[in-house]
Amino acid sequence: MNYSDFQLRLTALVDDDFRNFVKKGIITDYPLLGVRIPHLRKLAKEIIKSGEATDFLKHDPKSFEEVTTQGIVIASLPYEQMKTYLPDFVPKIDNWCTCDIFCNSLKSVKKHRADFLDQIDELLPGPEFSTRTALVCLLSHYVVPDYLAVIYDRIARVANREEYYVKMAIAWLVAECFIKFPDETWGILESGFLPK
Repeated sequence: MNYSDFQLRLTALVDDDFRNFVKKGIITDYPLLGVRIPHLRKLAKEIIKSGEATDFLKHDPKSFEEVTTQGIVIASLPYEQMKTYLPDFVPKIDNWCTCDIFCNSLKSVKKHRADFLDQIDELLPGPEFSTRTALVCLLSHYVVPDYLAVIYDRIARVANREEYYVKMAIAWLVAECFIKFPDETWGILESGFLPK
């Protein structure tokens, strides 16, 4: 599927009622077309299968749906190839939905946790959605015993950040750690360095 085919397919999937609903919960600078996420996942899979991923990723996205589809395509690439696209893609993320879909789609990270920490550490001190991307990657792929200390350390590095979506990512990450490892996580809750 080439880029023109993708745009035609995307336009055919527009749902005005869905767009009006989504506008209430997703704040983005990109136009919202109103295409459901399962459709974007299907389109991304077709782009990858067709061998057109590299060409597709050369295009500047014109909508929320295009950015999100690019994220799904990048996340589905082999690990080393995905890492090459990461620095240019993350600045395009300007909302919680694209961030969270992208992070949760990065399946190859679980096999490369130690190596991918370098990318997380580069993203962590960045703007709001760069930081959120780092935190949601930790949440999606690192909530295991061997990485709890790493998670707590990264939370401590950004605990004083004031941006709403950073705070919400911290809260979500701490909640997931507490659900799976309550005794180990209790200390971070008692420490007093987390924002209320």
